[in-house]
Amino acid sequence: MRKHFLILLVTIFTMQLAFGQFDNRELNKVMPIPKDTKIGVGSFIIQENFTVAIQDTSNKRIYNATTRFIRRLSNETGVFLNHGFPLTITENKPSLHISYDRIGELKLFEDESYNLEVTNQSIKLHAVTDIGVLRGLETLYQLLNFETNHFYIPSIKIIDAPRFPWRGLMIDVARHFQPLDVLKRNLDAMSAVKLNVFHWHLTDDQGFRVESKTHPKLHELGSDGQYYTQQQIKEVISYAGDRGIRVIPEFDVPGHATAILTAYPEIASKNESYTIERNAGIFDPTLDPTNEKTYEVLSDLFEEMTQLFPDEYVHIGGDENEGKHWSENDDIKEFMNKKGFSSNHELQTHFNIRLQEILKKYGKKMIGWEEIMSPEIDKSAIIHSWKGVNEGLPAGESLIKATEMGYKTILSNGYYIDLMLPVEEHYEVDPVPYDNVLTKEQEDMILGGEATMWSELVTPLTIDSRIWPRTAAIAERFWSPKEVSDVENMKMRLHNVSLELEKLGTMHLRNREVILRNITKTEDITAISELTKVCEPLKLYSRNKGGTEYQTYSPFTLFADACTTDAKDAKEFENLVDELINQPENKKIRIRLNQYLHKWNLLSSSLEGFDNPIINEIKPISENLSQISNILSMSLKNNNLSTNQEETLKEYIERAKKPVADVELVVIVSFERLMIHLKNYSKVAHK
Repeated sequence: MRKHFLILLVTIFTMQLAFGQFDNRELNKVMPIPKDTKIGVGSFIIQENFTVAIQDTSNKRIYNATTRFIRRLSNETGVFLNHGFPLTITENKPSLHISYDRIGELKLFEDESYNLEVTNQSIKLHAVTDIGVLRGLETLYQLLNFETNHFYIPSIKIIDAPRFPWRGLMIDVARHFQPLDVLKRNLDAMSAVKLNVFHWHLTDDQGFRVESKTHPKLHELGSDGQYYTQQQIKEVISYAGDRGIRVIPEFDVPGHATAILTAYPEIASKNESYTIERNAGIFDPTLDPTNEKTYEVLSDLFEEMTQLFPDEYVHIGGDENEGKHWSENDDIKEFMNKKGFSSNHELQTHFNIRLQEILKKYGKKMIGWEEIMSPEIDKSAIIHSWKGVNEGLPAGESLIKATEMGYKTILSNGYYIDLMLPVEEHYEVDPVPYDNVLTKEQEDMILGGEATMWSELVTPLTIDSRIWPRTAAIAERFWSPKEVSDVENMKMRLHNVSLELEKLGTMHLRNREVILRNITKTEDITAISELTKVCEPLKLYSRNKGGTEYQTYSPFTLFADACTTDAKDAKEFENLVDELINQPENKKIRIRLNQYLHKWNLLSSSLEGFDNPIINEIKPISENLSQISNILSMSLKNNNLSTNQEETLKEYIERAKKPVADVELVVIVSFERLMIHLKNYSKVAHK
């Protein structure tokens, strides 16, 4: 029994080391954690004579990737390298030797595995495909570390492969148009954390964002002039492909179709004129599934678009169609009676089958949100699961149902990053349900998942801060073994990864300062910046009540837009309160708590000198924060919380709980816990 116990301990230790559960300095910037890692002794030191050799310099994907790697390495280390480009495999004793077996295809189930070995003398990276080489290069760069006199890569052996073949990020460019530079910097970030699918949500009620040469009215009338030319589409596809990322377009039909109907009202289910929608929400305009012209327009459009987008899959949306206009149309009701359809869902299934046939004619397969699921839909379709507890359903219910019906499926429920939830809430969701009752065959039908960046409340200025760094943690869930689950270890690494993503060009950190300078109307943003560290935007969809508080042209340069989830100081203060409760006599913890309280106490007076309508709206937040911090600081120093202090605290805390300017002061719960602790502690101290 003892022998078995020791074997178990060794096994657990080995698994934890391999899965990066320990706070290992050599892995503190690595995300996602590789499948199997063995850290050795020693390191490879980066010097001027560092060279990279590849077996084929004519492979554009590898040549460009290794060139980018060399540039990043030089910029990170400050080392003036003698060779700025990859060399051929004939180079004598290169520092980094890269090899692969074949050129990979940008398709589902392509091999992305790689083996990486670093010793004191050399680095060897081998993969089955050149796409696997790209994944290995990202890991190698993340391993770069430093000591006083040099930069180095630790001696290490890595055998790595993704857990899921579909690891996506959806960006909605319909509600708010996102220019090419925004897409490209996010593609760079996706590549860094090994995401491999860019789901491009191109059409919705608020815009049709791609040039159509067969039906130009679609982009001319449905986009406010903000759309991608076909040449720009090709540019993005090429840019993504260079990074091993597939591009999946979405044309959302039959609902979410106001922009389409602005151009072609004759294929609508209701005879009226249409204009582009300016609000967020679910709207009634719907394509007419009984009108043959509807299919003529869609067939023309998909013939054109399937030639533009090379991936084998096209996303047709299919979500949130309540069929109100169908139910109001006598001709549609008569059609349903003739066909024997008893529900709008059956009518939509008829529409989806027609659409699936059109896509098949052009060599494509269909993806749709879970509403398309029906036994009549060909099993070549992928079901995109998105509904969950917010809709009164168990998380991932449709994903399980899809596998039972024989469909491949991907999960987005739990990965809606526009909800502004803490990173751990996304990280703790797994595409395979934790209470897994699936058969092996069903589990194999789960392809992975996608983080979804719906853009009702984001612009090019703010979108990066809503995607990153939380999506890096989601990317780890898609790539790494399921056992990689230590939240605190993830958060430690995520902080470092966030800084690395900024070096790649993401604006999730720097654009906050742009917004804050717009609020203060000066360069002095010190005080208001401190306030962002304890405030977070309202979560779920409570910021935009009813979808009508903000329009597509509303200002998104407000305090809520500068705030992000996982407010830094609030998290650290929460941890300190936990430590104090467990160690009430610890003076160091008390000092650190008082440092925060002293800083927050001064915020209100620091903001008094600013006077404009935007900043005046948020001053109540700092006033409540300062008053609460002042009382708690005095109580903490005196080890006493009087009855009067307690009552005053409760009043300020109740005021502070009310959202102001679409943000909430997220340190309130910690204040309440600290107040209770001080009250109980003072009672004990005075006995």
